Amino acid sequence: MKLFRITCALVVLVLSLFAFSFVAVHPAAAQQVLNPPPPSDYTCKTVGNGTICRADRPITFGPTDNGIVCGRGSSAFDVYDSEVYDLNLTRTYDQNGNLIRRDIHQNNSFGQFSNPLTGTAVPYTEHNIYTDILAVPGDLSTVTETTTGEVIVKPAQGAPVYVDVGRTVFDFFDGTLEFEAGHNDSNAYYYFGDTSVVQKLCAALA
Repeated sequence: MKLFRITCALVVLVLSLFAFSFVAVHPAAAQQVLNPPPPSDYTCKTVGNGTICRADRPITFGPTDNGIVCGRGSSAFDVYDSEVYDLNLTRTYDQNGNLIRRDIHQNNSFGQFSNPLTGTAVPYTEHNIYTDILAVPGDLSTVTETTTGEVIVKPAQGAPVYVDVGRTVFDFFDGTLEFEAGHNDSNAYYYFGDTSVVQKLCAALA
């Protein structure tokens, strides 16, 4: 009789463990695996035939050399960039769990270009929307990024000295500029080597 009770107890224990493992593992196994997985600060939910993941990030950036060089010889200086902004981030995954789109909204509460040699600074405003479309779902090397919005660098007195306004389209993987519309001093300087577009900015910071 004692052996029977022990045997029954073992059977109940095994069945309990099996039931527990099914309850614990089965939902995880059924959960959709996202490719590529979102960073840990995203919150995801199933919507329709896919998954939407969202996050908000406050960013403080710089001062950092932004690659613009003003002047020549002993009077030359690099322009530094400082900014504070909020990012609203959204990732869209298809029914197979593959990423098909990323949306980034950037809104600056502070921005300035500065001359580190003299401390002279010029403020700017920035509001941009970045939209990444993946030609092959889940493959980040196939991203095309469209940017719309504005960056306006303007001294307290006078007209703007550096402006990016309009729409640009890039191959995100290799950085190729595929399309632009509007007025974009950054593209002119960085992609086409037109140093004349920074002359007013350099004069304001000299």
